Amino acid sequence: MTTLIDHNPARAAASSPAQYFYFYMALSCTAVAFLGFAPTYFLPLATGSFPSMPVIHFHGLLFFAWSLYFVFQTWLAASGRVARHRTMGMIGVSLATAMTIFGFLAAVNAMKRSAAVGLTNEGIAFAIVPLSGILFFAVVVTLAIAATRRPEIHKRLMLLAGISVLDAAVARWFLTFLAPPGPLGPPPVPVTIPPAFVAYLLLVAAMMFDWRTRGRPHPVYVYGGIALVAIKLLNWPISTTAAWHSFAGGILALAQ
Repeated sequence: MTTLIDHNPARAAASSPAQYFYFYMALSCTAVAFLGFAPTYFLPLATGSFPSMPVIHFHGLLFFAWSLYFVFQTWLAASGRVARHRTMGMIGVSLATAMTIFGFLAAVNAMKRSAAVGLTNEGIAFAIVPLSGILFFAVVVTLAIAATRRPEIHKRLMLLAGISVLDAAVARWFLTFLAPPGPLGPPPVPVTIPPAFVAYLLLVAAMMFDWRTRGRPHPVYVYGGIALVAIKLLNWPISTTAAWHSFAGGILALAQ
């Protein structure tokens, strides 16, 4: 979410159409988030038919606020307003911190709801999906903050972080339009993999843009993408282990 280095960064950002690529990618991330959650959250919320605990509403508000913030920051960078882009950085740090906290709390809340209907083990197994996702997001954003003076790395890390939290939104499409009504409780961990890979097509688009503009994908996309896919695939086998059930079950016990 920054601009390319030039003797006149503002002029360089404004004069290069490629600079708007990250702005368009941020818009795409926001569109996926809104359209994904519209049928199961935003529309029921607007009609007053989505009763839920405050932690879930804060969780949703923060994550969507991040999408809007991402759009605004990429627009500032693309239009050459680099100084303002940097001054807005602390808002992003605060948002990412709050997202990490409430992402964790929402995952714990989901385990508690599963336990309340007699699906404790299923809830503990599924908890690896949101917990690993928010951990990946937090680590990538932290790396991006550390790389604010290295714009080519910084902006790609921020895009990677934004894409990494879209799997839940895409999963809503699968649940709403493709999946038959299922039993009460969390879905099996394996069914989270296809929606995630659909969301990761945005990362493929970013890599293709790099290939066209710089001859090869940036290492951030290569290594970050490998890590993102590996975590998603490993969620399944790890969620079945005694070690995970002991770890997540301990968190659940502390929360009750």
